[in-house]
Amino acid sequence: MAGSQKPLKITGALFLLIFAFNGLAADTRSPVEKVHFLIPAGPGGGWDGTARGVGEAMVKSGLVTDVSFENLSGGGGGKAIAKFIETAPRQKNTLLISSTPIIVRSLQKIFPQSFRDLQPVASVIADYSCFAVHADSEFQDWQAVTKQFLSNPRKVKVAGGSVRGSTDHFVIAKALELAAGNPRKVIYIPYDGGGKAMAGLLTGETQVLSTGLSEAIEMHRAGEIRILAVTASERLVDTPDIPTLTEQGFDITFANWRGFFAAPGYAQSHYDNMALTIAGVIDTPEFEVVRARNGWAKLHIEGDAFYNYLVSQEADIGTLMRELGFLRN
Repeated sequence: MAGSQKPLKITGALFLLIFAFNGLAADTRSPVEKVHFLIPAGPGGGWDGTARGVGEAMVKSGLVTDVSFENLSGGGGGKAIAKFIETAPRQKNTLLISSTPIIVRSLQKIFPQSFRDLQPVASVIADYSCFAVHADSEFQDWQAVTKQFLSNPRKVKVAGGSVRGSTDHFVIAKALELAAGNPRKVIYIPYDGGGKAMAGLLTGETQVLSTGLSEAIEMHRAGEIRILAVTASERLVDTPDIPTLTEQGFDITFANWRGFFAAPGYAQSHYDNMALTIAGVIDTPEFEVVRARNGWAKLHIEGDAFYNYLVSQEADIGTLMRELGFLRN
């Protein structure tokens, strides 16, 4: 259930196990006094929402009062990562928000860096994927989408908030493949961020939106769109009206982790203090309000365990992307 810390299953080539880690002994660390969040995309998307949600909880809980934000889009997130590394000596108090795309885009060679060029601090949440349509859409359920796709793929244009081969792309491609469709025939329209992808759906440029649940939930609640399926193993406590793909006969479960990275070159004690700050904020009532509002599941992994998790994900995602034709080797 949302907010729990039990494992999440991912079928096919992708296996994402979510665990909670306690971290280092609290008496060896202390919270940092200020945090600057570097967001490698424009406003309105999942990275922006997660960073600002964590920052909101930091301020409201009193854990960190000096919090600031910077949006820097471009290059599929690569522009912000490059700046972060190049200016590392001036980024002591900066946390870069990232997620599964840092692995996907590195595999695709969209940018030359990977998570290995940064200091993984901690993951905080997992955001399930979802598939949504306009409130007035003819598609009443996910089966209707798959039926149309099998009949004429060109009538199921899919909006996503990132480049071809991204998480938004390969998750829906995998779901349609499970419906006996050809994943390579998916007409995926990439937008620069979740907000623009949503606009593409609302204006009728596309018929389906593939995105993170947190990026679509408010529009669903407002009746502007209808979420037809979520990639959780069971219905979520915070969104009980939304059916899962699994209950509709498609055995796929996926959650996109989101977490924070620090600039390289600082003492381990500083990274430990950053990790303590994140661990502290996600354990507050203020963060629980943010988590429930966005339909996130908690995913707290820090330090070396977070790094090892990323290595494992890189191998699993690479396998899946090759199966779907998004990587050549």
